[in-house]
Parts: sequence; structure tokens; C-alpha cells
Amino acid sequence: MHLAARLVGEAGVPRQSVCILDPEAALLGRWRACTSVTGMKHLRSPSVHHLAIDPWSLKRFAGKARSRPPGLFAPPYDRPALHLFDAHCDQVIQTYGLDELHVRGRATGVELRCGGVEVETEAGSTIEAQRVILAMGVSEQPAWPEWAPRGDARVRHVFERGFAWPSAAEFGLGAQVVGVVGGGITAVQIALRLIAEGHHVHLLARHHLRERQFDSDPGWLGPRFMTGFLREQDPDRRRALITAARHRGSVPPALRRRIEQAQEAGQASWSEAAVELLSEWRGSLRLSLSTGEQLSVDRVLLATGFESRRPGGAMIDRLVERAGLPCAECGYPLVDPALRWHPRVHVTGPLAELELGPSARNIAGARRTGDRLVDLVRSEGQRSSASL
Repeated sequence: MHLAARLVGEAGVPRQSVCILDPEAALLGRWRACTSVTGMKHLRSPSVHHLAIDPWSLKRFAGKARSRPPGLFAPPYDRPALHLFDAHCDQVIQTYGLDELHVRGRATGVELRCGGVEVETEAGSTIEAQRVILAMGVSEQPAWPEWAPRGDARVRHVFERGFAWPSAAEFGLGAQVVGVVGGGITAVQIALRLIAEGHHVHLLARHHLRERQFDSDPGWLGPRFMTGFLREQDPDRRRALITAARHRGSVPPALRRRIEQAQEAGQASWSEAAVELLSEWRGSLRLSLSTGEQLSVDRVLLATGFESRRPGGAMIDRLVERAGLPCAECGYPLVDPALRWHPRVHVTGPLAELELGPSARNIAGARRTGDRLVDLVRSEGQRSSASL
């Protein structure tokens, strides 16, 4: 979404030359489905990380400080409220007419042709383009533990497609005991939502509660860490730096305080253990843990995030094989500074992390991709003008 706004609103690419292929009925549908489930109130990222072009756009959208309602931004770093962020996204869509560029569909194949690219969709249609930007995230692949059965309505992944927050009727009369599996920000947000609705929560994680304000150090957004990262030419070493820098399964300080208060009040418990087996026991679900402990719960919600493998699945596998695209040992693209995997194929998000570092998956990574693509379009325009 951000790249479409940058191309149309800043780089001067004609609107008729941009197509956003997305399977949702409305733009940002997947984002809104995932965030609404968690019950999150404020984003983890600061107010300058959003989808508009100007970094200060969100602050201006919120209005002047004196007339600004309380709660629109949370300390530290002025993190925006989710409803404010979403309303601002709607403004970006309207400003650049991005919904008019939306073609609803799912890509199933990308073929490089002489001078162009063909994108095949699951509906059997083909979109012809001069270039393609692979802007796929990880939200298609929820991480599903082997011990967790599929098809049981009492065991759900909070990010699986079609998941709806259990209604009061589904929860039954009165409070339930819910096992929430996961130790990161989503698990804690889910737990706090359940507690607010009157349920008791067992949080189950393989590690202790890790406190981090962000999922990687802000130094990765600028030269402090990126200078050394870009100087490193070995992609395997870059992968190691990314792995070490990313704070997976971490929780910001404010959420940590809230879940610890809930534990002190007897509303939640935390078990530092792995789940080894799930079985039936007297109409309930029994969780057998690696510590030897056994817990009885009414339902299980998996907040285990997304699988860490390369996005795109078989479609990207075929593209790599047919076009001979270069990959690191980890399977991720080797790209140039303009994020070109091929002269007609650009990448962003997780696919760009060997060039952008650990922030590639975040809004900040999308903004940095936008900077590079705008610079590329402008430089190509200058060369074209000079050749006339």
C-alpha cells in the first residue's frame, strides 16, 4: 500500500500504470482482520511509521495538540492508536485513489517474458506488466504446532484465515479457562483481551517473558547498524546478523506490566514450558507440558505467529527455478540496492531483508523500500530525458 502511494504520489508514475493485486475484498483487509483479533489498542511502532508519504502526516491528521482527544498516542515514541492509524490509512487510500487500482485476486504464477512480466491469478486471468513488485508478507502462513489438532473448534490459531473471535455463546455461560500458546506481543494481547472479558488465562511459552520496546533495535533504521550490515558481503553472515537482531517473542514494557498485574491478581498464569501433547479429559482439553505439569483448559488459542520460511511458496519456487534468480543459502533473494532480484522484478518485506536488514518486515522497511524505488524511478527518468 505504501509503495503504491509513493509511486503514484511522489515518483510520478501514471495511475493507469499501477495495479495492486490483493485477494481481500478491500485493501488492508488482512491487516485489519489480524489486528482486530488481538485486541491491540496502540501500535508498537512510532507515529512516523505509517503508509502516507510525509513522515509527519499522521500527526497532522490527528489534529493540533490542544484539540487532540486523549489516548490517540501512547508513550513512549507517540505510538498511534489502532483506530487512528486505520483512519489515516483510509485517508491515504482516498487521497491517491488506491482502491481504484485494486484488482481482487491471488497471484499463482509469475512469468518473465521478453520485455515484460505476466502475473497469473487463481481465477485464470493474466496481468501483463513491465515490472512487478513482490510485496508479500508472512501472514499467509500461521505457525501451527504439530501437537495441535486441526478441525477442532476448541483449538484455533488466531491468525488463521476465517478465524473470528469466539462469541459469548461459543464461550458458554460464565468464565472459561483458556490456554494461550505463545510468548510474544500477540499472546499477551490475546490474554489481556480474554481477561477483560472475564476469562482465566494460562499463558504457555517456551521462554520467560522477554521485555523489548521494539522487535529490533531502532539503530537498524539508520547508519548506526546498517553501515556495517551493508559492508558485510557474505549473505550467510547477513542472515546471522538479522537473526541475532530480531527480538522474536518479545513484549513491550507497558504490556509486560499489565500481564504481570493480571498474574498478581490471579487472572492469569505463565508456564515456561513446551506443550508436548493435547488430549481429551472429562470434556476438557488436557495439555501435557515438558515440565511434567498437566493443565486442563476449555479451549486453546494459538498465538505462535507465522512460519519463518520464505514467503510465496510454490509460486516463488517456480520463479526462482525458471528465471535462475539468485538466492542465499537461506533461500532468500540476493538483490541490488534498488531491491532488484531481476531487471523486472523488485522485492520488499521479508524478501528484501538481506538488503534492508531486520526492519524489512515492518512499516519502516516498507518506507525504506519506497525511498529506494522513488530514487530509481527518478534516476531512470533523468536518463531517459538525457537520451532524447
